[in-house]
Amino acid sequence: MRVPIRKGEIENFKAKDYSLSPAKYQELERTLARLLKRRPQEAKEVKRLAEMGDFSENVGYQMAKGRLRGLNQRILDLEDMIKKADIVIPNNNTDSVQIGHKVSLEVDGVQKMYTILGASESNPTAGIISASSPLGTALINKKMDEEFDLEINGKNRHYHITKIEI
Repeated sequence: MRVPIRKGEIENFKAKDYSLSPAKYQELERTLARLLKRRPQEAKEVKRLAEMGDFSENVGYQMAKGRLRGLNQRILDLEDMIKKADIVIPNNNTDSVQIGHKVSLEVDGVQKMYTILGASESNPTAGIISASSPLGTALINKKMDEEFDLEINGKNRHYHITKIEI
């Protein structure tokens, strides 16, 4: 018999991308330090509410315990990400597109600029794309003035690399 997978558990099966820029790595370290400072206060609150008696009817205790569990899970996730982080320092060689480079493209006559980083920093509206995204994958190892076609969301688009910088 197959055990059903809950929506929240789907995240556990995705391969994580540990490629981080130095700025993102420092941000994760600051967040971890902040959460570690907050944990004793949350634990103290759980202990205080536990002393009020019956656990089954103590809603405050249940809520505090849930917050502490969530905080502990977030700390574990951050520690794992920091431990396994692959800090990406952009290559000074701008002959071909690599992770960490900024790429100016002409897309169907319109100029666009993208920074290629890891999946955890991806923000397409801000011009930051993942190296594992369809466009990011297509750009890696391409050279200046190179042109290519790529189908995204059912639309075939023509790309021309106009500039590669750090």
